[in-house]
Amino acid sequence: MIKGATLHRLRSGLAYLALCFGALAFLPGRSAVVALLACVVIFLGWGQLRPVARVIASLILLVAVLALVVNPDVLASAVQRMAGITGLILAVMLLSAVLSTSKDLAVISRSLFGGRAAARYLGLSLGTGVLAIPLNFGSVGLVATMIGKQVQDGGDDAATRNASRAVIRGFGASPMASPLSIAVALTVTLLPGLASWTLLVWSIPFALSYLLVGVWFRETEFGASSVLGVTDDSGVGEVHAFWPWVRFVGLALFISLEAYALNTRAGLTYSQAVTLSCLTVIILYLVITRLVVGTVNLPSMANVSNELAIMGGASFLGGALTVTALSSLGSDFALPGWAYAVAVTCIPWLFYAGGAVGVNPILTATVFGGVLGPIWPESSILGLGIAMVTGWGVTIAGTPYSANAILLERFTGYDARTASYGWNLSYSCFFLGLSSCLSAIVVAVSA
Repeated sequence: MIKGATLHRLRSGLAYLALCFGALAFLPGRSAVVALLACVVIFLGWGQLRPVARVIASLILLVAVLALVVNPDVLASAVQRMAGITGLILAVMLLSAVLSTSKDLAVISRSLFGGRAAARYLGLSLGTGVLAIPLNFGSVGLVATMIGKQVQDGGDDAATRNASRAVIRGFGASPMASPLSIAVALTVTLLPGLASWTLLVWSIPFALSYLLVGVWFRETEFGASSVLGVTDDSGVGEVHAFWPWVRFVGLALFISLEAYALNTRAGLTYSQAVTLSCLTVIILYLVITRLVVGTVNLPSMANVSNELAIMGGASFLGGALTVTALSSLGSDFALPGWAYAVAVTCIPWLFYAGGAVGVNPILTATVFGGVLGPIWPESSILGLGIAMVTGWGVTIAGTPYSANAILLERFTGYDARTASYGWNLSYSCFFLGLSSCLSAIVVAVSA
């Protein structure tokens, strides 16, 4: 039997190997290798998998066996989808792990807790959204840790609940507005003819409105307890937080611009471009750290089994469902002209309904994008993209099975269902309706 430490190193090594193959876009047969390595990492970490991850991992195995027997084309599509998202998942998680050692993050996170109630709420929501660009759900863990300390020291009150609202909403804006988000990368990959910058021109203003309107969807804070007292042992003030913010935002812009250049100039898919951009920053950061500090250690990737099972597995299952659906519908299938606006109106709500019962948005997006993308009129493909990324964002902020809700519950003690439905249900419904209207108008005008 393999010892625990050896198994830990083996999983980490295989995850790094999967990331390397995922970055080699030119290598023939890399999709099969990446998907196989990801599955090995998942099943080697079976003992650490959450129940939903075990269900998805079991479905991967079942669908793979059935596809081999019945229709190998289904397996080929599923493997390709899983490989495309696996490299991106691993690159983003490694970037988050590397950057989490930066001293700038401690300064940035402390700077978010100052000011009056409304200003503090906006700072936390916007700040979490910006932090989520390179850190993904690591941004929630970073800020929620400080909220949890406040709950532990000062007790539960309106201020800590509002801070928690701000964090989960800030992370919810990331899939809509971040050029590095899995939502944007997957949507652009699935919808032919949709450029990332075209989508972001529309989705970023929507995300900003999602964050700003939240000021009116929070509790009123009274008295001295409404001031969050986050201790700053280092005496770092707002002025001293300016340059850490500049460096961090500059880093996010560098990754985004490199991804854009690789996508448009080098001809890589957007997900591959983001993967390589993240790896570039990781390598530069580690080299600089080595030169300055003298030593550097690679973070362990042994604990990525849950993320690979849930997100990579959702993409695998979505790819299988897409081929099955397209085969059933036939090559000449098309919707009547009026139905496109109706379909795009329903998509954000279907994302949310799926998330409410534990369906990962990656699965929902893969099915909708894979089935509707090829038959959607190119002139109005933007409307479908808007519906997908905005519905995705509202879903992860407003349902209890998302990573940010689970992390918030772990660090603050606030129940994920309470945070999702008790605090955010009306807020989510308002923006789902707004997403539907905006998407339908874009489709109708572009038709």
